Amino acid sequence: MLTPEQLLAAQKANMEALHDLTTKAFESVERLVELNMTATKAMLDESAAHAQALLGARDMQELLALQASVFQPLAEKTAAYSRHLYDIAAGASAEFGKAVEAKVAESQTQLSNLVENTAQNAPAGSETAVAMMKSAVAAANNAYESVQKAVKQASTVAEANFNAVTANAANLAKSGSKKR
Repeated sequence: MLTPEQLLAAQKANMEALHDLTTKAFESVERLVELNMTATKAMLDESAAHAQALLGARDMQELLALQASVFQPLAEKTAAYSRHLYDIAAGASAEFGKAVEAKVAESQTQLSNLVENTAQNAPAGSETAVAMMKSAVAAANNAYESVQKAVKQASTVAEANFNAVTANAANLAKSGSKKR
């Protein structure tokens, strides 16, 4: 049985973990707001400068050239914004993943200790039941580790795909502007 001190210690540890996760979430939101504010300010400044340039165009050809010159930087800035957004999301996800892994490892240790204590205090003749319980715990731990590895591999593949798409979009924007 758990003692009141053990319950209080577990509750305190859970509250600290929740506080840490909440702090990390707010930090990620702050970074996202900062990114959006910076992007919005830059967009407003560039829009005003572009509008001034359009108003100063002397003929239709210059007007069309000014309009065409907007697209390559826009594609590059969109790719950069997406990269920053992805970095913020990936960082937050990694922090939450670490916290979950730590809690799962702690729970696995506690469960293993419980099984060992139960095995030591089990009545004679219950060795088979204890062995089955240990086997079930080991199987659950192995299944969790397999899922964890698969998720990490999928995350790596997703990041590589995101990088490839971003690079491809930037290359298409550059090659599209050269054709003009």
